[in-house]
Amino acid sequence: MSFRSLVRDVRDSFGSLSRRSFEVRLSGHHRGKSQGSVHELGEPVLVIQNSRWASLPPELLRDVIKRLEASESTWPSRKNVVACAAVCRSWRETCREIVRSPEFSGKLTFPVSLKQPGSRDGTIQCFIKRDKANHTYHLFLCLSPAVLVENGKFLLSAKRNRRTTCTEYIISMDADNMSRSSNTYIGKLRSNFLGTKFIIYDTQPPYNGAAVANPGRSSRRFYSKKVSPKVPSGSYNIAQVTYELNVLGTRGPRRMHCVMCSIPAAALDAGGTVPGQPEHLLPRNLEDSFRSISFSKSSIMDHSVDFNSARFSDIMGSSIMGSRGTDEEEEAKMRPLVLRNKAPRWHEQLQCWCLNFRGRVTVASVKNFQLIAATQPAAGAPTPSQPAPPEHDKIILQFGKVAKDMFTMDYRYPLSAFQAFAICLSSFDTKLACE
Repeated sequence: MSFRSLVRDVRDSFGSLSRRSFEVRLSGHHRGKSQGSVHELGEPVLVIQNSRWASLPPELLRDVIKRLEASESTWPSRKNVVACAAVCRSWRETCREIVRSPEFSGKLTFPVSLKQPGSRDGTIQCFIKRDKANHTYHLFLCLSPAVLVENGKFLLSAKRNRRTTCTEYIISMDADNMSRSSNTYIGKLRSNFLGTKFIIYDTQPPYNGAAVANPGRSSRRFYSKKVSPKVPSGSYNIAQVTYELNVLGTRGPRRMHCVMCSIPAAALDAGGTVPGQPEHLLPRNLEDSFRSISFSKSSIMDHSVDFNSARFSDIMGSSIMGSRGTDEEEEAKMRPLVLRNKAPRWHEQLQCWCLNFRGRVTVASVKNFQLIAATQPAAGAPTPSQPAPPEHDKIILQFGKVAKDMFTMDYRYPLSAFQAFAICLSSFDTKLACE
């Protein structure tokens, strides 16, 4: 049997398993609620584990997954890797060992990749499509280097909800269902009234154990087939985006700062890493997780942040980790990463502000920006003018317009796709005091 025939056979077998599990749920549909729930959660696992592929020799299985990982490097063919990881537990564990995270492979494979840091060696190129009529935004992974080719793998979506004193962007893994009651909800972005300060909330706690939002305000209904009562869902403050006041644009282009509370500044140092990377994106069982993936084009308590009188310096000060008994060196390691927009230069001939996007942005817009690390000396250290480390000079995130309602988004380590998407959403929001 050829290698491709083997992969095709596995994929077809997995499809038959999904149909069999679907029939199991239908057969228990008319039974009592409690009995039906146990049937739904337990029976499909037995069907998958008893398949003929579950007993494949480990050496052969590793060889198959390695060859598949090397050959299916781009979407949509990469869905075969996802299908293999969903066959059974042993296949999933083997895939977890072989398939590397985006930080080292530069590939987005599983849903959890959306909350893992991007590539260290280059940028991951994406694009955002805006629907003004429905107030929605969809993030796609670029499958072509051309900036105007709408050919991509769907990653995330967001919907804007305007309220009396703020604006919220609900971020979901579903292209159509963008509500906090959905089991695909993974976070949100909230702004103040003026659109100058934004907070990014995540459903999963960061490494430093940030506090969570009020259960009464942030509770949502879990997947109705698994949990019937309302259960509080975490809403953790992981980042803050601030735009400096610039009434009538008298101070030039927009100036923005991002305080990444979930990423220490030491992550950009030699040998630095981003701690607390998630292994699972949502608390769902394996079958439901992979069935919900689309390959088509198309708790606890929270510490709410008051926007009323907070300044950027206050936000930065509240974000610095450390205790009174901690020495300065340890405190410096825990300082959050701060990003700032790269200052554009004035072009005399064009009479406009310009940035070098290397062909990835083609339309001038006030929304266009590039983010780099804001170098900060350690507490108590002298501040002579010193060249920044190479990692601090790299563009970590760039965003810009290429057509009407179409924008490119390129990000790299240490940001994740979810964090980069949320930061870019802040650029769409109306800013009464910044322009």
